[in-house]
Amino acid sequence: MKKIIILTMFVLALLLSAGCAGGGNEDQQAGDQAADRDGKMKIGLAISTLNNPFFVDLRDGAKAYAEKIGADLVVMDARNDASRQVAQVEDLIQQKVDIILLNPTDSDGLVTAVKSANRADIPVVTLDRSVTSGEVKSHVASDNVAGGRMAAEFIAQQLNDSGKVVVLEGIPGTSAARDRGKGFNDVMENKENIEIVFSQPADFDRARGLSVMENALQAQTDIDAVFAHNDEMALGAIQAIQAANRENIIVVGFDGTETAVQAVKEGRMAATVAQQPAVIGETGVKIAEKIVKGESVDKTIPVNLKLITQETEKGDQQET
Repeated sequence: MKKIIILTMFVLALLLSAGCAGGGNEDQQAGDQAADRDGKMKIGLAISTLNNPFFVDLRDGAKAYAEKIGADLVVMDARNDASRQVAQVEDLIQQKVDIILLNPTDSDGLVTAVKSANRADIPVVTLDRSVTSGEVKSHVASDNVAGGRMAAEFIAQQLNDSGKVVVLEGIPGTSAARDRGKGFNDVMENKENIEIVFSQPADFDRARGLSVMENALQAQTDIDAVFAHNDEMALGAIQAIQAANRENIIVVGFDGTETAVQAVKEGRMAATVAQQPAVIGETGVKIAEKIVKGESVDKTIPVNLKLITQETEKGDQQET
């Protein structure tokens, strides 16, 4: 009987010892993870598409500054698919990133993802495009409404307040398309002799811009100017105009990508409203760093715009 009692006590002691050791290992692992997280900030960057030079520059700006401060940057490319991006944000939440930088494919479609991050107590900062709901700590972007106005005023000036205009819209539902369109239309509504004869989404895509512009050229015999909500669509529109042997059509884009600026220099594009995507990405990481450290940040962080024309480019060359 005594042997049985002693054996039972020995087995219990072994089990308790194993349990304590196991618990100690789990605590140690949790502590190691916490120490790693404390030592190196982990930032998730959910980007709408990397099939666009603008967003490649935005990513590169974010990446460069993340490397500078020793932070890990996890980049997700949604390829302009809102459902894919929602899943990617959920993945970042599962990875327990410290903060999420979100460049939404769709301002409405990403609300659920933002709210998921809110429930997980992971702060969200939006870049370039906003979301319509959910808690966002800060929004880093150019003033797209002001940029749309800038493009409209330039076109009106070039046309002497009289002519027919085509508009190539961005992805429906994105704040960038909505705001650029609003700024442009606000100005054009007061121009009695300027008529918008064709307006259709081309999804911020060059191939779609070419296709939609071909439709516009077939539908309208008289076109004096084109405003595209981004440079990729503007470059596609230029291809369609050249293929149709149509002349004297002013094309204005938006973003200020390297290819578009070169097209302006060569006289193929009249102007582009230039953003600074690399600065938007860099600023996003700077804001993320402040938020993770518990510092206060502004709800909106504006990044300056500039209208690039042949004249401004000539002026820059003379200054250099």
